[in-house]
Amino acid sequence: MSFVKVEYPREGICQITLNRPERMNAMAFDVMVPFREALEEVGFNNDIRAVIITGAGDGFCAGADLEDPGWLDIFNGLTVPGIARRAMRILEDVVRTINNLPQPVIGAINGAAIGGGFCLAMATDIRVASEKAYFRPAGINNGLTSAELGLSYLLPRAIGTSRAFEIMLTGRDVDALEAADLGIVSRCVHPDQLLEECYTIAERIAGFSQLGVEMSKQMLWAGVDAGSLHTHMNHEGHAQLFVRMTTKNFEEAIRARKEGRSPEFKD
Repeated sequence: MSFVKVEYPREGICQITLNRPERMNAMAFDVMVPFREALEEVGFNNDIRAVIITGAGDGFCAGADLEDPGWLDIFNGLTVPGIARRAMRILEDVVRTINNLPQPVIGAINGAAIGGGFCLAMATDIRVASEKAYFRPAGINNGLTSAELGLSYLLPRAIGTSRAFEIMLTGRDVDALEAADLGIVSRCVHPDQLLEECYTIAERIAGFSQLGVEMSKQMLWAGVDAGSLHTHMNHEGHAQLFVRMTTKNFEEAIRARKEGRSPEFKD
């Protein structure tokens, strides 16, 4: 059976669900490889304007599968260190794929996001949490590091260094309400409202210019990495001019406002 479910709940929206609830959607290879493949496929689907990632059952993702991580043919002939590094690359590619998707990715964090699951949540562009959700950097509790799959890069940029250091060095749980207060998620909602809240966000995004949304996502992530305000403003300016000069979106927006209707962007 497939441990990844792909659905299209609304026009222009793709929902990808990690679907192994009995293992709290842990990151076994037979979950993560088809998950990455599903993400890559939807990235090339120009009818999809926003992507929602969630988990089946009570958990979002419990991180590494400690009972049965599975086996891939690419491990054949490798020593244990080689297998470990290749396995980490598989998981790192999932984070990169989310980041590289042209569509905004909304994390519907329905439950526990532990270890690699915390990392997976932080890789999404927008995060909404169920009141039942919580976040834990598990590695440090297991005698390892809490820095994996981009977490030590993404979390300090999301909530600041002092808060991120405290969470990652203590390995403590952060519940949904605190996560919203810190800025790990943008809002916290009742479990029954989680997907509907994400659909509302996705539908609003889908109503804008496809090119404008894609380039806004690129500029936001480029801003995270920017070396200076001056350099990034030049980058932003070129992106803005590209959309302005190569489409009729601006004219359509003005026309629609005057006519009292929603714009129909044709880029």
